[in-house]
Amino acid sequence: MRYFTLVTGTLLFCLGIQPIHAQSTITDSLRNRLNQATTVQKIEINYKIGDSFFNELPDSAIYYYEEALRLAQVAHHDTLIARCLNKIGNLKYNSGEYDVAIDYIFKSLTLFEQLQDKYRMMRCMQYLAMAYEEQGMYDKALEYAQQSLELAKVVEDPYSTAFNMAALGSIYYSQSNYDKALDYFQQSLHGMEEINDLQGIADALNNLALIYEKKHQLEKALEYHLRSLALAKELDDSRGIAVSYHNIGLVYKAMKEHEVALPYLDSCIVLVKAGDDKFYLKESYQTLAGLYSDMGEYEKAYQTHLLYAQLNDTLMSQENKRQFAEMNTRYETEKKDQQIILLDKDRKFQKTVRNGFIGGFTVVLLFAGVFFRQRNHISKARKRSDELLLNILPEEVADELKASGRAEAKQFEEVTVLFTDFKNFTTMSEELTPQELVNEINYCYSEFDSIITRYGIEKIKTIGDSYMCVGGLPVASKTHALDVVKVAMEIRDFMLQEKKKREAAGKQYYEIRIGCHTGPVVAGIVGTKKFAYDIWGDTVNIASRMESSGEAGKINISGATYELLKDKFSCTYRGKIQAKNKGEIDMYFVEGSVNVT
Repeated sequence: MRYFTLVTGTLLFCLGIQPIHAQSTITDSLRNRLNQATTVQKIEINYKIGDSFFNELPDSAIYYYEEALRLAQVAHHDTLIARCLNKIGNLKYNSGEYDVAIDYIFKSLTLFEQLQDKYRMMRCMQYLAMAYEEQGMYDKALEYAQQSLELAKVVEDPYSTAFNMAALGSIYYSQSNYDKALDYFQQSLHGMEEINDLQGIADALNNLALIYEKKHQLEKALEYHLRSLALAKELDDSRGIAVSYHNIGLVYKAMKEHEVALPYLDSCIVLVKAGDDKFYLKESYQTLAGLYSDMGEYEKAYQTHLLYAQLNDTLMSQENKRQFAEMNTRYETEKKDQQIILLDKDRKFQKTVRNGFIGGFTVVLLFAGVFFRQRNHISKARKRSDELLLNILPEEVADELKASGRAEAKQFEEVTVLFTDFKNFTTMSEELTPQELVNEINYCYSEFDSIITRYGIEKIKTIGDSYMCVGGLPVASKTHALDVVKVAMEIRDFMLQEKKKREAAGKQYYEIRIGCHTGPVVAGIVGTKKFAYDIWGDTVNIASRMESSGEAGKINISGATYELLKDKFSCTYRGKIQAKNKGEIDMYFVEGSVNVT
């Protein structure tokens, strides 16, 4: 499945998997086969069940992919491990969990590289490019999109070559670099024309039209939208026709030709109603209400906005029902799986009872000695368990979890979040073995861990070659911004020293970008297995933008962080810098070294 989603004139670049006709239920016979299957067969069965749930019930799909992954890891089957990791990553991307998606897909990519599966490497890189783009990490997005393009040429896949051209165009579009975006979208169009992919041509025309809208060349934009409309009609693509009507209406609206725009938007609404596309119908109502307002027809604008609001409420209600159905379906499927497992265990238990009765008396004699040894083992295991828990959770959260079995999410009104990201990471990784690469990252991250520990900063997670930590939680602190920037300086200085060592030895070196932002977050535990302490909120997104908008060897902070530190450090004002989906933000480079008390 491939398409560009065009909503109110904004480009959202999407990549899906090949369409699978998902089933709302899985036959009992497929699950029953698990009991008699070999390990590899069990992996394949769980994987197929995951595929069948992929589109309609993604949470259930993940459950089965994770089971397939567990079995594949036990069997050391690298190909199946990579495929499972990739599918889970794809679903995490589709649900908007981009940092988690990156982690899964990066692991999948590493295995596909070892297996020399260039086609799947290319697909992984496509997803990584899009996930990094969604997080505003444009350098990383461009890096992976370019590599995906190069691999598409190596495997001689003309469609993927044209597709990756469009991906690069999308990233430059997100950066408001419309000239480069235009160039890549034109190359994508030429590629689609060479293979006569009419759908691809229509998509490319739409994207070119959007660029011309941004460049205020409305006549040119209209020309390309009309060409896309003609192709959509040729393909009998009702959704494509509706999208084109919508976009043409928007262009005429921008040209102040309201009477011409109106029938296009009306026609769009007729089509999306017929296709029962409620999401796009909602967006169309919103656009039409805006048009009526511009025309001064305020009663019609009000009535149309009511339709938009009602449909928005309906969609929210449907999503709640979908989530309930998802939970119920997963419960039923897990229950049936468990029944199969229990039946098998019951048969084995009966056999064990028959064979074990004779040895029962001997077991009683041995039990006393075993009991005392086991008590010592349990004590040691509990101590080790506590140590491991404190290694993944803050002490306050771990204590709460042990005391009550749960830990409530908490709001923190002001913390400072830090992101780092390596420059040239992918280039260097191509020259290292997987083990060497892991050793390099571990060496750097171990030093980062040591630095943040000295300042009482909480490590949140690593995502590939990105490191994230935060000051001011789980225990509130008045010096969180100062502490985090001191950490940033020590990390920067450590990386500069490593650069000098590598240069002196004639080796390639890493450089690092660091970004910080201050604001409110919500913090808590994610999941019920493999607990992870995480933070959420706009503050996290802006901190990530600070890193991606910075420069190698520099510490880039937001205006909010600067206000807390302006009397402590010398800072260079960079001006208002565009950050994806955040508008323009005041940014500063922190100068000097750690010499503040």
